[in-house]
Amino acid sequence: MITDLWYKNAIVYCLSVEGFMDSNGDGTGDFRGLMRRLDYLHGLGVTAIWLMPFQVSPGKDDGYDVADYYGVDPRYGTLGDFVEFTHAAKQRGMRVLIDLVVNHTSNQHPWFKSARSDPNSPYRDWYVWSKTKPKNANEGMVFPGVQKTTWTYDKAAKEYYFHRFYDFQPDLNTANPDVQAEILRIMGFWLELGVSGFRMDAVPFVIAEKGADIDGQPIEHFNMLRTFREFLQWRRGDAIILAEANILPEDDKKYFGEDGDRMHMMFNFQVNQSLFYALASADMKPLVKALNATRPDYATAQWGLFLRNHDELDLGRLTPAQRDEVFQAFGPDKSMQLYDRGIRRRLAPMLKGDRRMMELAYSLMLSLPGTPVLRYGDEIGMGDDLSLPERYCARTPMQWSNEPQGGFSAAEKTHLPVISEGAYGFEQVNVADQRRDPQSFLNWMERMIRTRQETQEIGWGAFKVVDVGHDAVLCLRYEWRNNVAVFLHNFHPEGVSVQFKLTPPEGEPNRLVNLLSDTHSEADGKGRHAITLEPYGYRWFRMGGLDYAFRRTEL
Repeated sequence: MITDLWYKNAIVYCLSVEGFMDSNGDGTGDFRGLMRRLDYLHGLGVTAIWLMPFQVSPGKDDGYDVADYYGVDPRYGTLGDFVEFTHAAKQRGMRVLIDLVVNHTSNQHPWFKSARSDPNSPYRDWYVWSKTKPKNANEGMVFPGVQKTTWTYDKAAKEYYFHRFYDFQPDLNTANPDVQAEILRIMGFWLELGVSGFRMDAVPFVIAEKGADIDGQPIEHFNMLRTFREFLQWRRGDAIILAEANILPEDDKKYFGEDGDRMHMMFNFQVNQSLFYALASADMKPLVKALNATRPDYATAQWGLFLRNHDELDLGRLTPAQRDEVFQAFGPDKSMQLYDRGIRRRLAPMLKGDRRMMELAYSLMLSLPGTPVLRYGDEIGMGDDLSLPERYCARTPMQWSNEPQGGFSAAEKTHLPVISEGAYGFEQVNVADQRRDPQSFLNWMERMIRTRQETQEIGWGAFKVVDVGHDAVLCLRYEWRNNVAVFLHNFHPEGVSVQFKLTPPEGEPNRLVNLLSDTHSEADGKGRHAITLEPYGYRWFRMGGLDYAFRRTEL
């Protein structure tokens, strides 16, 4: 059992090494460039850095087509650079999580090259084969509209191989004990080099039964997740797995484990999708339902909360009517949509650069039950480049200054073009300018992150939704160690006034101390609080005396 629950009050920051900072002027970010920016991340309040894939790869899927699990792509540096980076992060009190992409490999991986070249290869059974094309080959594609099939004929192997994703990403036969043992070796290798855990890619596909005879819902091998968890606790007691699993709430316990013995964390896709519906419609009811449906049952489980990540905004769990409303609000053009289920834009342009809505969205993410996960560039309101294909539009280089290439690189050409000109060009949106402006979005985010880390009730406490009588206002109350925190968010474009009753802890006054300003709230004679929220307004309160917000909470 893990005893150091550091991830409960973490601030996770996801970045791509190739897109963050270029140190040698070749147009591609690298570990030495990233190390130059660690003090920036530390100052922002980041406590854990999640790295997208940086291993050796042909780069057809932004590194998710891994060709060597034990090396660093030479474009980003060396293993020595990686170790120096993890050491530098540790010195600043920041942990490192890395992507673990083991559902599939690149078709250029030596394992697959060996498997396809010889039926007697020891790696043949590491992949999934069929002598004939299965009848369900045109079903179950992850990328509909781009991907044509899940079974592709290989001339060298003279058989079809299975790939849930692109045809250059053959699926590993994860039911094979040798493959499972190799996954543990991969995890052990990077743990020794200083990582504190893994963001495991496509977990439901990793544990699903694979084969030509699979018909209908495949069997999922949840014992695999327990094996991964036990290995981490044995090798490094405080290491974690953050699982990417877009599943229904009734299946949450299967992934967390009946007694918390599987995944430490999972991304809360259900809340994420309902949150965007609330932003589009000002209707809180589906979000409240999602929050209540995804309430963890034990102390070690934790949700990862996010607004946008490096993929499309997946809306597949919404009803068709709800999905259409979100499309109309945030991605009305077909060029903004992807895979018939999602929106491929970054948050700032989705919200039309409306500072009020941006603050509302990030205030909500930081105060929802779980651990916030930020995407690089979120903190300055970066935009997207819809001229780039598929999901690359939201993976453009970090914008550091108004210097050429946004201060990202001295090269004339970068791996992806830096966004230039327009409202979201680096000339207008960059770190350097916002650091000098006390009212900038960057400085607002830094203050909010600091307040979030000081408000540990969110990460550790139990929550309940308080009915304030208005469908557009979400009120959450947290309790932890006799502390009470209350958060209100108004999703309506007009101001609203709400009233509600709260019972303070024994011996504490019925006063709400505003954590973000000096507008505190005193209860009336009947114990009611009356709060007026401006359009898209939000409030963070603690219950107690005026000094209560500044008391140190002992862990």
